[in-house]
Amino acid sequence: MNDLEKKPLYRILSIDDNKAIHQDFAKILIKTPDTDADLDDLEASLFGATAPKTESLHLTLDCATQGAEGLTMVEQALEKDRPYALAFVDSRMPPGMDGIETIRELWKRDPELQIVLCTAYSDYSWQEIRNILGETDNLLILKKPFDTMEVLQMTHALTRKWDLAREVKSRLHQLTFYDTLTSLPNRAILAERLSMALEHAKQEQSLATMLFLDMDNFKLINDSLGHSFGDKLLKIIAERIVDCLRASDIPGRWTAARIGGDEFIVILPQIASEHIAAVMAQRIADTIAQPLILEGHEILVTSSIGIAIYPQDGETEEELLKNADLAMYAAKRSGKNTLAYYQETMNIQATKRLTMENLLRSALDRNELSLHYQPQMNLHTGKVSGLEALLRWRNPILGQVPPLEFIEVAEEIGLIIDIGTWVMRTACAQVKTWIDQGLSVPRIAVNVSIKQFSHPDFVATIKNILAETGLDPQLLEVEITETLFGENVTHLEQIMHELREMRISIAIDDFGTGYAGISRLMKAKVDCLKIDKSFVNKIESNTDAQNLIKGILALAQCINLNVIAEGIETSTQMEFLRSYKCQQIQGYLYSKPLTADATEAFLRNPPKTFAVSATSSMP
Repeated sequence: MNDLEKKPLYRILSIDDNKAIHQDFAKILIKTPDTDADLDDLEASLFGATAPKTESLHLTLDCATQGAEGLTMVEQALEKDRPYALAFVDSRMPPGMDGIETIRELWKRDPELQIVLCTAYSDYSWQEIRNILGETDNLLILKKPFDTMEVLQMTHALTRKWDLAREVKSRLHQLTFYDTLTSLPNRAILAERLSMALEHAKQEQSLATMLFLDMDNFKLINDSLGHSFGDKLLKIIAERIVDCLRASDIPGRWTAARIGGDEFIVILPQIASEHIAAVMAQRIADTIAQPLILEGHEILVTSSIGIAIYPQDGETEEELLKNADLAMYAAKRSGKNTLAYYQETMNIQATKRLTMENLLRSALDRNELSLHYQPQMNLHTGKVSGLEALLRWRNPILGQVPPLEFIEVAEEIGLIIDIGTWVMRTACAQVKTWIDQGLSVPRIAVNVSIKQFSHPDFVATIKNILAETGLDPQLLEVEITETLFGENVTHLEQIMHELREMRISIAIDDFGTGYAGISRLMKAKVDCLKIDKSFVNKIESNTDAQNLIKGILALAQCINLNVIAEGIETSTQMEFLRSYKCQQIQGYLYSKPLTADATEAFLRNPPKTFAVSATSSMP
């Protein structure tokens, strides 16, 4: 490629009824390399030194003899996406439009066109021109007869100005309609593309698909490795999505957009069936999930994808986006790294969820929360060994809401810290009251969520509550789920150490379902394991469950941990656990969860039927 080919080509238009003027412009503007060389040589001889070579513009010149002809040429140039940068327009061109009329019509077609009005007469004053054409910096006036240098200066200045304006406009367009990180379309252009896709599908009576993608556990990556790392990973994910779509045989103009955070949208404007949509979605998910090495870290990212199809899942852009979003959350709740089609029931669930969120925000202030207490029994003495505090929510509209439903919502909307603090304070205060009344409560176990445990003020909050209530720290047991060991909780062992320094005991809830390795258990120095009720329920029917429980009990004995089995409902289950030296049980066989008043009555008069029998039946 020579130097001339590297330069941008500027198209110039001369609109003048005098063809001699066209020839004059051609002589001035369209130079040959030889002409430039002659000028350089002349400059060198005049100034006695070799001057830098003249940087001439790369120009083409077209000519029209009437305004109407010029308008047609501008329109055709725009249609071919080869617009003119500059037009020299004569002020008088009888019998057609004059220069001012021509300019006004030119700017209707192309507002960015730079114009020089060429005139030998004072047909219009500058004020009159401004009144007709408006305030503009795209217009200069050139008096005839014009000077060659003046023409060159105007051409250089105005073509450069036109170029800069287009560059700025392109940049603004990029910033307005494209994501700055991934260069994918953003919400603005997504709305336009989606509208076009639905309109086309409506006309063709075909299907269109929206895929709503959300990366699984991306926040954990950001928190662990930093937002800069996360941004680099998002760029790779975006490239993988686009590469996957480019390699597909999906008809029509697909669109991949980033709508914020780690969320992406894919529009497939023409698909033959729902199956093809699922195949494409799975292909994208598999592509994203390919392992990669980034800054020395081996990363594997999975995605949850919601699928909504026009027209059955929504006939408008808003409906389709909302329903694809609902389907994505359904995929995430079902275990992540999966796909989910939108279903009508999701709208009902979403409405219920929104209502629950709104009501839960005021549950504390309205005194709708309460604690029930489930007694725990020492299998060897038959006596109460402790209580577990269990949160309950009764709302005037929703009624009694299951804990599994509203606790998850509290976690997601950021209420769990406040609610958890209330639970801890209420349980400690209640137990202190019972003890002051002369009742025996060997231990109160309080469940703590991962978000609570990892909060910077967690330990300080417990210290304050114990100081406020006056409860002996040795009576408090903090229950954490085994999944905590699989989370990136900063200073996990340090927090546990501080709790133990306060003489607070620590129990691992739902043991057997998570990530707690033996080495981590020993390092964290927990006090108690709670066998999940899903294993206890199978004691009478499943030898694998029996063997697993035996293994947990043997492990606990080896590392000197207490064990509580949850969900005990039959005598057979209790005797099995007793025979393998399980220390404590909790479940409906002994007692269901009780209100505070009922718990007080239970503590005053515990059942006498669970004393150790002389002989124990073996399974």
